[in-house]
Amino acid sequence: MLPTRHGTGSDLADGELREFGMKLSGIGDIKLFAGSGCPDLAQKIADYLGVPLSPWEIQVFPNENLWIKLNVSVRGQDVYLIQSHSTPVHTNIIETLIAIDCFNRDSAGRITLVAPYLAYSQSDKKDQPRVPISARLLADMIEVAGTDRWMTIDLHAGQIQGFYSIPGDSLTAFHILIDYFKQKNLKNAVVVTPDLGFAKRGRNYAAELHLPLAFVEKRRVENDNSREAVTLIGSVDGKDVIIVDDLVDTAGSIKEAVDIVKANGARDVYLSFAHAVLSGEAVDRLRNLPLKEIVCTDTIPLPEEKMLPNIKILSVAGLLGEVILRTHEGRSVGELFNE
Repeated sequence: MLPTRHGTGSDLADGELREFGMKLSGIGDIKLFAGSGCPDLAQKIADYLGVPLSPWEIQVFPNENLWIKLNVSVRGQDVYLIQSHSTPVHTNIIETLIAIDCFNRDSAGRITLVAPYLAYSQSDKKDQPRVPISARLLADMIEVAGTDRWMTIDLHAGQIQGFYSIPGDSLTAFHILIDYFKQKNLKNAVVVTPDLGFAKRGRNYAAELHLPLAFVEKRRVENDNSREAVTLIGSVDGKDVIIVDDLVDTAGSIKEAVDIVKANGARDVYLSFAHAVLSGEAVDRLRNLPLKEIVCTDTIPLPEEKMLPNIKILSVAGLLGEVILRTHEGRSVGELFNE
């Protein structure tokens, strides 16, 4: 169970522990800055920590160039930029880099990028000739800009952690989502992954909820590379289904998964994931699917036009706020998850 408010985990008072942590780290107070990619989440994190968001100006010139000015000094301070790479993705990436440069030029003591959702996490390898590894390029740019630490939630591919030479925290919304489904107390249910790539993490969901696991498998139709056969490994007949994934982009795979579990006798179908990318036809596809509930987090803000009546949004503010606090005070993050 993740905390809803921070605690010291020590006999020292909060103020004494913070002072002790600052002496150890040699840096000043926490300074929080809200990027344009997730301002509401940044405010929730600030509320959790009891630290105000620091004022700054972000201006877009007619030529689309960005300009940033800090309205408070960060010299010697422990700076956290809270920035998701949501739409518009490339504007928010450039804003991230310029902001980090700005902190550096004002002599920040330490700069941490808190990116609840990192763009290009699906471009983590060279899987065909003459293509980039964009996740590695983004990591290089973040480092070159002057970032000292990074923090994110549910990387699409774990190996992306190795693209960074600087320390970082690759967190997960797993416990937040699991706690929500535990409250539902679904007994006659099965966890389903929409592809074999998420099978290992799907197994963790099933184990924690004490439910069986099934998989959707795709394979190329023989002599027809343009078509895929979709099959279900496992039984869902007469059971509720929880389809789990790390993100939903166009919702094509989710549609296939819902269709096949329904065709195999599933009752109520729930969908659970961390990042609501929801690009292209995703919202229309989800709207037309027989889903009992869509459960996601607020790593990416959802505009009104993407808010469906059956969407439940869980906040990661407490998780990120607690990790920021522990990072600032030099305390273990793993203790949050009994690690």
